[in-house]
Parts: sequence; structure tokens; C-alpha cells
Amino acid sequence: MGILVALLVLSVLIFFHELGHFSMARFFGVRVEVFSIGFGKKLLSKRFGDTLWTLSLIPLGGYVKMKGQDDLDPSKISYDDDSYNSKRPWQRILILLAGPFANFLMAFMLYFAIASMGVPKLLAQVGTVAKDSPALKASLQKEDIILEINGQKVQYWEEISPLINGKSQNLRLVIVRDKKLVDIVLVPKTIKDQNLFGEEIERKIIGISPLGTQTTVYYGLVDGLVYAWEETQKASLLIVQSLEKLLSGVVGADKVGGIITIVDVTAEASHSGILALFFFTALISVNLGVLNLLPIPALDGGHIMFNLYEMLTGKTANEKIMMYLTLLGWVLLGSLMFLGLYNDINRLLG
Repeated sequence: MGILVALLVLSVLIFFHELGHFSMARFFGVRVEVFSIGFGKKLLSKRFGDTLWTLSLIPLGGYVKMKGQDDLDPSKISYDDDSYNSKRPWQRILILLAGPFANFLMAFMLYFAIASMGVPKLLAQVGTVAKDSPALKASLQKEDIILEINGQKVQYWEEISPLINGKSQNLRLVIVRDKKLVDIVLVPKTIKDQNLFGEEIERKIIGISPLGTQTTVYYGLVDGLVYAWEETQKASLLIVQSLEKLLSGVVGADKVGGIITIVDVTAEASHSGILALFFFTALISVNLGVLNLLPIPALDGGHIMFNLYEMLTGKTANEKIMMYLTLLGWVLLGSLMFLGLYNDINRLLG
């Protein structure tokens, strides 16, 4: 059941991406010949108007084939009024941007749905106090509730670390203990740690862990929109940073996951409940949006690059160069997919 849910999630995300391209293309009067979810042999197909809508065998992507555009053969060009090539470069760029934008919009809507359903958060209540820690020396105790750090109100556990790692050397905590307010002053300890990407960093700690008491935060309309916007930004930044660390060698190539990993983790998220599934689906949607904007020929970002060249120079890119770069892009994408699949199989075997 989990695998079916994962495939359904991927199909929905691909559908939204291609629907973005389709909607903007039709807005500018471009004829869309094929709208396909998946590649390979067609399992189902139905023609509506000028467009053949298809569901294909391999659910690893999708595409819309516009009149005058062919990734496999860039030399197939049409300058009819309803063709992609007859449109101005800025119009083509908007058509190309519409796919990734749909993915970001999908993530935004999922985060907004999560905000409406209720976000589980840990309360700022002390669980354990480490030995020889600044917290122990300052007499912090189990079940103390942290209300303020250096004058900043604290309600949830996630708010504590950023305040501890601020510029101040001394921390003034206001806590609740036995229904009484208590002021505590302490100096955090700096330790060496690793960040999400395995890089060595320095961070400040006071030596406490959460008690584990949770609450569910429900957001109204305005707060929900703000939450969705901030979470979409965070997810986008995380994907961009991950790509940067991968290209710079900080993250090894063995960490690249493929379709098996995506299906596996999505299936696990579906078993953990609707909130976990929505969180992970939103992250994948942002991932698709960011990756499609990379300036790699055969991706939306590569086509945007060609159209920007035309806007700046007033000349279309050389057809042969475009064809060779597009083929190179397909080779690069194929290699990345193979690497992801190879890593997935290694993980399954080991």
C-alpha cells in the first residue's frame, strides 16, 4: 500500500509540474500536442481538443510536447502562430518557469494545509540536565519551563537554540518552577559539532534536553499563509544548500538517492500519518522545482538559458550547438539517475 501511495504522490507532483507548463502555454496560444505522465509505452490515452493526454508505463517523470518544441530533436522547429517557437523569448521563459512555479505552489499549499491541520511542537520544558553543564551549575532542574531568554519570549523548544547561539556571552533565563518565576544567569559552553552536511562547526550549548511534552499549534488564515511561505523558503534553501555541498564535494556522491529511495521514504512517511506524508511531499515538490531550474540543457533551466541568450543578443542559439548541449544534458541526467539507482541498490543490499 505504501508503494502505491508513493507512486501516486510522484504522479500528482509530476502532473502539477506539467500542468504549469500546459496552462501558461495555452495562455499564450501555444498548441500542446501531448500531455504525458510517465515515459515509455502508453497505458491510457484520451484526446481532449488538440491535446493527447496519456498515462505511460514508467512513472519517472512526465512531459508536455508543445508544437515546435522537441527535446530529442531541437532542429524540429515550427513558426506557425500556435507554435512554441513563434512566441517571444520572454513568453517562452514564462512557459518554462510555470512548471517549477507549480511545484513551489504545490509545496506552499501543502504547508498551508499542515498549518490548518495543526503542527505538533515540543514545549520549552527541561527534561534532562547534563553533568558538568552550564545548566547544572546554574541549578536548572527537570520540568523547569523556560519563558524567556535574554528578554525574548520562548514557547517552543525549537526557539531555544537560536537564542543560545546569539551574540550574547551571558544568558538570562526566566523559568517557571513550582508555579514561581525564577531568574537564572549562565554562560553557555562552546562545543565542536557537525551540521546537517557533516561539516565541523562550533555551537553553543547549555546542556539540556526536552522533556517531550507536546502541543499542537493551529494557525489561522494569515498565520497559516506566513507559516507556509516560511516553510517553502526553508525547504528551497535546504535543497539549494544540498546541491552546493554536493558540487563542492562536502557531501559525497554516495549520498545521492534515486527513485527507489524516494518511493521508500514516501511509503514510510505515509505509514507515519498524513502530516508526515504532507511534509515529505512538500519537500519533494520543492526539490523538483529547484532541480528543474538548474541550467542543464534538457531541463527547464537549460531552455531558459537558451532564451535568455536570445533576449540578450537578439539571435537564436545555433541549432547544432543546442542539439549537442541537449544531448549532453540528457547524458548528464541519465548519469545522475544511474548513480542514484546504484546507491539505492547498494543501500538495499547493505
